[in-house]
Amino acid sequence: MNRKLKSLVLGVALGAFAGLAAGEEKHHAGTLQAAAASDALADGEIRKVDRDASKITIRHGPIANLDMPAMTMVFKVEDPALLDQVKAGDKVKFVADKIGGAYVVVRFEASPR
Repeated sequence: MNRKLKSLVLGVALGAFAGLAAGEEKHHAGTLQAAAASDALADGEIRKVDRDASKITIRHGPIANLDMPAMTMVFKVEDPALLDQVKAGDKVKFVADKIGGAYVVVRFEASPR
């Protein structure tokens, strides 16, 4: 019976250690994702805001995470409330991604003027 108890304690300890290691790995992955998202910021100038269609036209510099050169194009927005943050003529930094086959703005940050 002493052997069974030792095996049980060892199993619980190893399981707890594995859980801590997995949690640390998730935290590290989240940190890497946050760093990648900040690297994905692109410079742009808002040309048109279409609230009815939840779309925005942006003249932008290169978008590294999409391997896209500078151009002017129409993006969908992930959240229509994002359109309340900007107006035509605003200089912004933004994050765009390809979601469901469409290019979508997921975040804006105001650029200093």
